[in-house]
Amino acid sequence: MKVINFSEIFSIQNIIIYFIFINLFGFFIMWLDKRKAEKGRWRIPEKFLFIVTALGGGIGTIAGMYTFRHKTQKLNFVVGFPFITILEIILIIWLIIS
Repeated sequence: MKVINFSEIFSIQNIIIYFIFINLFGFFIMWLDKRKAEKGRWRIPEKFLFIVTALGGGIGTIAGMYTFRHKTQKLNFVVGFPFITILEIILIIWLIIS
């Protein structure tokens, strides 16, 4: 039976790849939701947009929000996305320092 080596799974390279992917995904879902809104189709739930942001996709969702001018009139997104992202950055810095 092979032992799982978490230091290989959570390597710096894999973490960087994850953050690139989740932020591209966040940018994409903001574009997709804007497109669906324009066409009057079923929308991506706001809860899911916040989940992607909380999973590390804050830079992508914020960039998508302003690039596509989507959700920029909703205070919970204008404040919520940056708040979550800033908290995550502070947490990462704290984890690195300690």
